[in-house]
Amino acid sequence: MAVSKKIVIRFPKRMVDRPIIYRLVKDYDLEFNILKASITPEQEGLMVLELKGTQVEYDKGIEFLLKAGVQIQALSRDVTRNEERCTQCGACVTVCPTGVFKLDQKTMIVTFDSEKCIGCGLCIPACPTRAMEVHF
Repeated sequence: MAVSKKIVIRFPKRMVDRPIIYRLVKDYDLEFNILKASITPEQEGLMVLELKGTQVEYDKGIEFLLKAGVQIQALSRDVTRNEERCTQCGACVTVCPTGVFKLDQKTMIVTFDSEKCIGCGLCIPACPTRAMEVHF
């Protein structure tokens, strides 16, 4: 059975130069998509990943990360748009780092692709009508 899960990983500075994502691919046959990353030499690293693979390999990969000292948490925030409040102003389009919002130049309608959303929440304070909402 295939799974696809979004997770947040934090790793200590001693691991910043280690190929941990490579190990997930090579040893556990997992596909990954980096949704957000902040990795600086000599400092803690943070990544938001989408991991795909079989449940068995996913579980083994998570076990590998935990044994290596990586902190893991599920991406437990869902950002949604309240369509009744949205005025199609486009304020969200410019702040989104993953491009989940698209402005149709002809109709001036803003579409929202929640599947691409990483839950960063930048659109929430940018929305003047508070149409963007976060659910934990």
